[in-house]
Amino acid sequence: MKAKAVKMADGVYWVGVIHWHSRTFHGYGIPGTTYNAYLVFGEEKTVLIDNVYRGMFEQFDARVKDAFEQEGKDFKIDVFVQNHSEMDHSTFLRQTIEEYNPDAEIYASQNCINFLEAQYHNFSDLEINAVATGDELDIGGRTLKFISAPMLHWPDSMFTLLAEEGILFSNDAFGQHVAHSKRFDEDYDTQYLLREAQKYYANLVTLGSPMLRMKLDELTNTGLINDIKMIAPCHGQIWKNPAPIVEKYSEWGSGVCKDKITVIYDTMHHSTEKLAYQIAEGIMSEGVEAVMYFMQEDGPDDVITDILDSKAIALGAPTMMNKPFPRIGNMMYWLDCVNFKGTGSEKNALIFSSKGWGGGAVAKLQNDLEAAGFTVTDTLDVLFVPDEDVMAEAFEKGAELARSIKE
Repeated sequence: MKAKAVKMADGVYWVGVIHWHSRTFHGYGIPGTTYNAYLVFGEEKTVLIDNVYRGMFEQFDARVKDAFEQEGKDFKIDVFVQNHSEMDHSTFLRQTIEEYNPDAEIYASQNCINFLEAQYHNFSDLEINAVATGDELDIGGRTLKFISAPMLHWPDSMFTLLAEEGILFSNDAFGQHVAHSKRFDEDYDTQYLLREAQKYYANLVTLGSPMLRMKLDELTNTGLINDIKMIAPCHGQIWKNPAPIVEKYSEWGSGVCKDKITVIYDTMHHSTEKLAYQIAEGIMSEGVEAVMYFMQEDGPDDVITDILDSKAIALGAPTMMNKPFPRIGNMMYWLDCVNFKGTGSEKNALIFSSKGWGGGAVAKLQNDLEAAGFTVTDTLDVLFVPDEDVMAEAFEKGAELARSIKE
C-alpha cells in the first residue's frame, strides 16, 4: 500500500490513518474518524508519537515510511512516545517496536505502562521509561516536554510538547471524530469543527472537566499555554490556530452555557409529544433557544452535545407499567455516566409525563436526574391525553423554565 505522510512543520509529520467508514465509536455515532500518529525528526533521534487502531496498520506503515523518504533518511525510529494506552491509539505499538527498532527507547506515564500490560499482556518484558510533568527528552536540537493529563480522558493520559515549534501532541484532548482528506483546521469551517469538538467533549471529556480546569490553570500559570502554536490531537483535524478550541474547552469545562434549553422526550400515543411541543413553545416565547430530541429517532450522543451548553433541560416520558417508558433508559444511563455537574454547571430540569392511571414515571425520572446532577425545579404529570387547559399549563411551565435560566 502507498500513503503519503503530511508535513506539519520542518521535520514533523502526520503519519496517522483515516477510517472513512467508521460509524460508531465510544458508543456514539460518528461520520468516520482518524487515528492520528506523528513522527518528529531530531538531529540525533527520530520519535514516533502514538499509534493506530486495529485493521489500520498498512496505511499507517506506508505513511511512516513515506515520511522517511521525504526526509531522505534511513529508516530507524529511536524513540516511541505513548501518550495514552487505549486500543485506538496503541493496537500496533508492540508490533511497531519489534519491526521498527526493538532497541528503541519507550516513554509513557506510569499508568499507561500499567494499562498496556493489562490490555495486551505482552509489555512486561519491555523497559518503558515512566515520565510525568517536568520531564524532558532531548532528541538533538529539539526538546520533548511531557505533561501529565490524567482523566483527559483516561487516568493514563499525558501530553507531549515539542518545545521549539510549540506543537502540543494532546492525544484525546481537543479532538473531533471526523474523516476528511485534508489535515488542518484551516481547511474546513471553524464552526463546523467546533461543533464536532463539542460532541466529542460532551460525550468523552465532560467527566474530566475538573481535571481540565486544573490543567488549563497549570498551563497558564507556568506560561506553557503561550508556547502552544499548534495542537495535534489523536482524532480529527490538527489545530494550526489553537485559540478557538482552547477557548471552547475553557468554556465547556467551566460550565459556561447559553440561554438554551434541550427538550428530550419519548412517547407511545403522542400525548407526551404534545406536551413536549407545548413546552418548547413556552420556552421560545421567552426568547430562549429550544432544541428538541425524540428518543425513538435520535441518539443520546447528540442530546448530550446540546445539553453541554444548555442551562436547563425538559425531559419527558410516558408511564408504562408504573415506570418511565423503557426507551428513555438509555438516555438516563448516558446522563448518569457523563454527569454535567463536574463542569460546575447547575442545570435545572422540568420533568413531564402522560399516564394512564397510576403513574410512576415522574418519581423515577426525578430520582435519576438528581443523581445525574440536575436540579428538578418542576414537574407535570398528565392523565391520558392533554386537553386545552393542560396544554396551556405545559406552555406556561416551559415559559417558567426559560425565565428561571435568565434570572
